Amino acid sequence: MSAVTHLLYLHGFRSSPQSTKARIVGAWIARQRPEVHWHCPQLPPSPRQAMQELLAATAGWPASSSAVVGSSLGGFYATAIAARRPGWRAVLLNPAVNPERGLADHVGELVAWHSEDRFEFKAEYLDELAQLKPAALSTPARVLAIIAKGDELLDWREMHARYAACRVKLIEGSDHALSDFDAHLPDLLAFLGLA
Repeated sequence: MSAVTHLLYLHGFRSSPQSTKARIVGAWIARQRPEVHWHCPQLPPSPRQAMQELLAATAGWPASSSAVVGSSLGGFYATAIAARRPGWRAVLLNPAVNPERGLADHVGELVAWHSEDRFEFKAEYLDELAQLKPAALSTPARVLAIIAKGDELLDWREMHARYAACRVKLIEGSDHALSDFDAHLPDLLAFLGLA
């Protein structure tokens, strides 16, 4: 596969483009491959709105050289985008599989991780998540899932089962945030044809 020319990065729930992994990937692209079009937006709380904005922002991107990287809830969104854009590559970092179940306890007013910004996560967003859940991926060879057995928030077995047909890097230990992300960045970049 040729090198990616357009890269979309999607952060997780309550996170932002200021997340550690987003900043690491963005800085590497800026330093090593500045010709790559990098897009790492702040996602709105509404999953339906988030998907509409992402599909609109990437509507003109080339099918064969675009990719999406998503972490946690961003991994769920990345899966949904890859299902709609089968030519794209996708890298999923501890991806949420059933976020409508996992986020049910988070309905209400919340504070973002990387700022003091408050936002409301509404009960109706759980239904929006359920409606976005993609069926089986038509091009699993174009998906890399990096899954940590030490994830304290998501069940690695559920993630592994969901992405079993894809390329999977199963990590012993680590955590939900992939605090050892630097060690896995080369695999991500190689899969995208960037290093």
